[in-house]
Amino acid sequence: MSLLLCGSERGKKIFFLFAILIFFTGVVNIRAGELTTDKAFVAKVIDYVREIENETIEEQIKISEIPAPPFGEEARAAYIRQRFVMLGLKNVRTDAEGNVIGEYEGKGEKPHLVLSAHLDTVFPKGTDVTVSREGNVLKGPGISDDSRGLAVILAVARVLQKFSVQTSGSISFVATVGEEGLGNLRGVRELFSQTLKNVDYFISVDDVGLKTIATAVGSHRYKVTYRGTGGHSYSDFGLANPMHALGRAMAKIADFQVPEKPKTTFSIGRVSGGTSVNSIAHTVWMEVDMRSQDVLELKKLDAAFQKAVREALKEENERRTTGDSLRLEIVSIGLRPTGTLAADAPLLQAVRRADRFLGIEAEALAGSTDANIPISMGIEALTMGGGGDGQNKHSLEETFITDNSHQGTQRVLLTVLELVGFLGHKPGR
Repeated sequence: MSLLLCGSERGKKIFFLFAILIFFTGVVNIRAGELTTDKAFVAKVIDYVREIENETIEEQIKISEIPAPPFGEEARAAYIRQRFVMLGLKNVRTDAEGNVIGEYEGKGEKPHLVLSAHLDTVFPKGTDVTVSREGNVLKGPGISDDSRGLAVILAVARVLQKFSVQTSGSISFVATVGEEGLGNLRGVRELFSQTLKNVDYFISVDDVGLKTIATAVGSHRYKVTYRGTGGHSYSDFGLANPMHALGRAMAKIADFQVPEKPKTTFSIGRVSGGTSVNSIAHTVWMEVDMRSQDVLELKKLDAAFQKAVREALKEENERRTTGDSLRLEIVSIGLRPTGTLAADAPLLQAVRRADRFLGIEAEALAGSTDANIPISMGIEALTMGGGGDGQNKHSLEETFITDNSHQGTQRVLLTVLELVGFLGHKPGR
């Protein structure tokens, strides 16, 4: 329950002011310094987020209906760039990889916070991305992941500009490309290798709910290809069969035993190849995804995978009675590092204080997001949900449920203000 809903009207006001006082002056190591005691103003901006939530949702729908297939985010990026300009962000630009960046300038450059959401979806070019609405439920591909995140960071920028919020440090608003699937975090990799320097904190707003992801799940992804000469299924019987080798490899992988804790997983996501039912295939392939919260377990799983696909090759070649041996190709198509943000990290503590202030209990999860890259580099980074709820992520039936969705923006805003240092606002705002 929100703190604003507790007690009598007089009690509400006293408790509300006391909660604000704790939030800004409680047991806190305020690295940004000089945080405001203007409690009335903080209450005003929090209320404003609630007031504009319907407009934030309309923004979310508009974003979702702009196609952003893998490696095809340009149209959505152009819209976000336009919105960054309209919201008064400075030095709005697109980097070499396609990320869109806009700056909110503070009194100084430090601390430097990156507030990010990703542009891309998992849905291929040509997917109908029309959003339908029935009551509090929106339905459409990508409506939650990550149209919601993009709408939230735009709402945060809108609040900062409307009230002329003055901060000690600076904020880089970023819409990244290539977060999903074979994008392999290409946008955030470019961001930290080339585009931005001297980043202190990184927050990714991704998907829905009030979750906090401070543990980065690592992943290894491969495309495995078996090749042979191919031939007729009857007259060339005895040739080594790439499809049979692939089947052997798949069976071995399916029998892997992995620990529940730390959670470790594997999946064969795509398979293709062959010419016809009466042909011995000349080329077949599969794509494999392996994940773990623990770097050692991921290495063990990778070693087992490497052994399995090579054993399958050997076994099929030993069965042949004619023709040439099969060839095996293993290509890495994705590598995401692991990492965990320390429990006493200022970034995580700021999120927790925002949650206590709002009277919510955030769900602590592990996940694979844009935050994997900075957290692996030793930069304080995590991912926050955008509020509301949703189901059927990464499917054509993906939904966003709007109940209390404003809380997602509120907790992101409070966290941002504490981290960069809220110095005040222009009178009259």
